[in-house]
Amino acid sequence: MQQNLQQDQQDLIAQAEAWLAEDPDEETRGELARLLADRDLDELAARFAGTLQFGTAGLRGELGAGPMRMNRSVVIRAAAGLAAYLKAKGRADGLVVIGYDARYKSADFARDTAAVMVAAGLRAALLPRPLPTPVLAYAIRHLGAVAGVEVTASHNPPRDNGYKVYLGDGSQIVPPADAEIAAEIAAVRSLADVERAPDGWEVLGDEVLDAYLARTDEVLTPGTPRTARVVYTAMHGVGKDVLLAAFARAGFPAPVLVEEQAEPDPAFPTVAFPNPEEPGAMDLAFAKAREAGPDLVIANDPDADRCAVAVPDAAADGGWRMLRGDEVGALLATHLVRKGAKGVFAESIVSSSLLGRIAAAAGVGHAETLTGFKWIARVEGLRYGYEEALGYCVDPEGVRDKDGITAALAVAELASELKERGRTLTDLLDDLAVEHGLHATDQLSVRVQDLGVIADAMRRLREAPPTRLAGLAVARAEDLARGAGDLPPTDGLRYYLEGEYEARIIVRPSGTEPKLKCYLEVIVPVAGAGALADARTRAARTLDALKRDLATAAGI
Repeated sequence: MQQNLQQDQQDLIAQAEAWLAEDPDEETRGELARLLADRDLDELAARFAGTLQFGTAGLRGELGAGPMRMNRSVVIRAAAGLAAYLKAKGRADGLVVIGYDARYKSADFARDTAAVMVAAGLRAALLPRPLPTPVLAYAIRHLGAVAGVEVTASHNPPRDNGYKVYLGDGSQIVPPADAEIAAEIAAVRSLADVERAPDGWEVLGDEVLDAYLARTDEVLTPGTPRTARVVYTAMHGVGKDVLLAAFARAGFPAPVLVEEQAEPDPAFPTVAFPNPEEPGAMDLAFAKAREAGPDLVIANDPDADRCAVAVPDAAADGGWRMLRGDEVGALLATHLVRKGAKGVFAESIVSSSLLGRIAAAAGVGHAETLTGFKWIARVEGLRYGYEEALGYCVDPEGVRDKDGITAALAVAELASELKERGRTLTDLLDDLAVEHGLHATDQLSVRVQDLGVIADAMRRLREAPPTRLAGLAVARAEDLARGAGDLPPTDGLRYYLEGEYEARIIVRPSGTEPKLKCYLEVIVPVAGAGALADARTRAARTLDALKRDLATAAGI
């Protein structure tokens, strides 16, 4: 036993030394050298326990040395795998467009990707500076590229980064492309086998950004009011300049900035997590709103592909309330329907069923997909797509992905039209509840250090499925790992409940963070506007009970 342990330790040290010899980055070389010098075997074991897995979210993880962290060595291998995949698909002379955010190492990862693509015989073009992810998604289609890469970890913690891959249709990869690219990455035996060109890629000018901004005109109807006053936060990300330019182009009043969060800062110093959904992330924005008295607060996440909206609410702490992603999704859908939009309105399965009712009443198509815009973007005939995690696609012909800039424009247009009639977004939400029933949603989200906690919870629910939650009978249970309807298999569980109200629950591990996510929806009939307050009270009580009972059933 002791001999085996010593051999394992020697193998671990040899593996780390081999990685160190190839590492092109001075910072991670120094980090790994210190771990070796200190013989920090626990930390080395964590870094070399495997490799970051390339999947439909690409790569995402904590920055640091070793194959289980995000670093230049891992990115160079990923770029080589993508290049090999493109060549195998007959795209050997195609263009790859590369964008990046303002996180630590993002610019380095983008340049390494360009260097690998050029050395492999492909053409590569870098966006001119850190820009929103939707600009990269737009550029792929605009430039006729065969693929795109966005270096971003979106709203993850400061020490994370990621590597998101798009193909030539401008949407993110889905199976089997992810597995085929992963196989090509795994085939890279040594970093010495990967050529990197010293130059030869193009750095684009502002013409692509200008074209994107021109395309944002398609979101708005000529002649509509543009009077909504907005407080805006970029959440220390890259959205500010592009959003301000889009609002100015459209003729809206200049948004009032949350100055402390306006400029890119990879440390995200004013927030625990740079995600508008996280507790406390919007505190500075709400403070600015109390000072400026706008009609709306709008926030982007750090790569500006998500859009958060808050509204005045006298009953809320501090006078402002964040709208749920499902509420914004329903508002935008209603806005598009009233504009006469035709086509399919799509959403992920974890989003509110209200969209289906809005679509049915308007006589437009409706589709449900697995979680993520990589699926929503592929819906045939897509006109509008959204998911509850603050992601909205209001112009699929321009950007086949969620876009926090154009979503903000559309929300501001809707708020302006309502304002001209003496109404608000909250009033429209009330109308929808009276017409379709109150669709109240909430989430039970558990962040873990040990991913085994998530696996244990999923196993427990599968082995002992609940039959009753919050006093409602589980009428139907689906294990999404077996597939459901037209949906491909995925690790998730879906429950339909019946009783005093209809309800639905979906439980799934997060694809991008160490979280177990449980999505809850209760549908309460509303007899009229006067019954709304009571309906909301009953819905909130039921949602609380669902969270409590589900947590018990899952053992979390």
